Amino acid sequence: MTSLRRDATSGLVVLVPIIVSLYVLAFIYRTIAQLPLIETIEPAVVRVPLTLVVFAALVLAIGYLMRTASGPLVEEAIDGVINRVPGLRVVYNASKMGVETAVTGTGDLQAPVKLETWEGLRMTAFKTGTRTDDGRDILFLPTAPNITTGFVIEVTPDRYEETDERVEDALTRVLSAGFGEADDVGVPTAGRTPSPNADDD
Repeated sequence: MTSLRRDATSGLVVLVPIIVSLYVLAFIYRTIAQLPLIETIEPAVVRVPLTLVVFAALVLAIGYLMRTASGPLVEEAIDGVINRVPGLRVVYNASKMGVETAVTGTGDLQAPVKLETWEGLRMTAFKTGTRTDDGRDILFLPTAPNITTGFVIEVTPDRYEETDERVEDALTRVLSAGFGEADDVGVPTAGRTPSPNADDD
């Protein structure tokens, strides 16, 4: 029974993101293709490249707006409205950060570390590459699932633990509120006790 549950979980983890991605792409395409000016174009095969052109133009237009003085104000207003809606704000913030990470990459993020904030409690933080005058490292401790908020903390190097975890893996864990944690990623093996149900079939 345990093996069947593991197979079902693994299958959902792979299949659901693909279905959601295809649904989002199909929704965007249908929305643009059904615009009054595009919907009347014949033959129908012409609508596909035209829809892509319209979408690209829309992306560039909004991107240009974001570079103007009013752009950040508009974005802040939209964020404020959506973040007041329970449930929707989780999906919105996670998808927004996912797109930002996919488009801009993770080059600006330093190596993730494990920080023991309280005794026996560890949290994921990221190095910023800067240090205070008294030798403390400056870390960014993000909140989940919205990593655009968090805490900038100053700690001595002995207060956190280096890991071999990739930035992408740490971001996945934080953005998914822990549900996207890969098995044994960045966790020291010393002192770990195997789960008694690990080999159940």
